[in-house]
Amino acid sequence: MNNQDHWTWDSVYPAPAKLNLFLHVVGRRADGYHLLQTVFRFLGYGDRLRFSPGTDSQVTLLRPLPGVPPESDLSVRAARCLQEETGCREGVRIAIEKRLPMGGGLGGGSSDAATVLLALNHLWQTGVPRRRLQEIGLSLGADVPVFVFGENAFAEGVGEALRPVAALPAWYVVLEPPVQAPTALIFKDPRLKRDSTPVPASAWRPGFGGNDLQAVAVRRYPEIARYLDWLARFGDARMTGSGACVFAEFAEEEAAREVLAKLPSDMRGWMAPGLDAHPLRALCE
Repeated sequence: MNNQDHWTWDSVYPAPAKLNLFLHVVGRRADGYHLLQTVFRFLGYGDRLRFSPGTDSQVTLLRPLPGVPPESDLSVRAARCLQEETGCREGVRIAIEKRLPMGGGLGGGSSDAATVLLALNHLWQTGVPRRRLQEIGLSLGADVPVFVFGENAFAEGVGEALRPVAALPAWYVVLEPPVQAPTALIFKDPRLKRDSTPVPASAWRPGFGGNDLQAVAVRRYPEIARYLDWLARFGDARMTGSGACVFAEFAEEEAAREVLAKLPSDMRGWMAPGLDAHPLRALCE
């Protein structure tokens, strides 16, 4: 059976979380965008999306996020971008089961948007190549392309220049401090380190580097510091993205489970395996 055949209108489509295993700011473009180096790792945990055919060419989000107008939701915008790109006149109703926090650094909204692009390109049979879907994704946000790319990746530029990396099997404990860390606010902070030395992709190893955004986020949000301090008792604890979520990597599931079992009752967290590839990678070869 073709790898695409079991994905239908009745399927539940995953939108996995990502972690930044390291994140260095290596410069800044003339337009103000920061130049980054990072490694993206997909996790076996995330949001879930369902799609149903719509009437006319309407794109409808069935359960809008509180405080986010449907017109500006990345998932709605992704569907409309695909319509504009292809001239497709079909509509769609989108239902998202949100499990990833907003402002968490796990790529939730970007992952949802990428899943919309991948799923609807398949369901509508619009046949847009992966490379072009990545370009459409970049117009929506810097983290969208890697989810369309579909492989764990070493990323450069603003996060759009991607090359695959082989990540070892691992389990991750991810903690969710009860704050949202706005990306723009973190990047605008005058104390942000912006001069890390660029490295070739071949230099990356598990445990390499750190997160240049972490120091700024910790100063602004004491809860991030508290969660990091607790998790650091058990391993190399780091923040992902611009925060607020923090994580630690473990070689074995049991080790991760033991740490999670010790989590204080006033903290929120979960564990998940690292993935070798995005679950929907086969939808767009």
